[in-house]
Amino acid sequence: MQKFHLAQVNISKLLEPIDSPLLADFVAQLDEINALAEQSQGFVWRLKGDNENATALRIFEDEMIIINMSVWESIDDLKEFAFKTAHAGVMRGRNKWFEKPTEATLALWWIPENVIPTPQDAKERLASINKNGSTPFAFTFKDVFLPTI
Repeated sequence: MQKFHLAQVNISKLLEPIDSPLLADFVAQLDEINALAEQSQGFVWRLKGDNENATALRIFEDEMIIINMSVWESIDDLKEFAFKTAHAGVMRGRNKWFEKPTEATLALWWIPENVIPTPQDAKERLASINKNGSTPFAFTFKDVFLPTI
């Protein structure tokens, strides 16, 4: 029987450039939070650029949009990291650094074990949520779908 992992993407639009004083507090936490993710139960993979995080990668036309992508063994593992660790504190501070979103900023989807999602996959999943809401193709924590064969 095929085993699945959970892929996730989240994006944010910066209020100012990543190297601005406004973002200094956010940037200062990146290495610690990324290391915490990698040490967390169920962590499989995360998107990285040359600086060991994904903030320098420009996937979208708008250069103020930053991306985070990762893969987890289960939705429970991702929830534990996202909502019950120091990561939750970073999320609470997001209004200081990022614009209030007008479209989906998070997408979750199931992938076969040993598959690594691409930024293009992430863009398609976010677009699907914006167009169709949560579906088995792309969903959110509010409307979780189970993997299908």
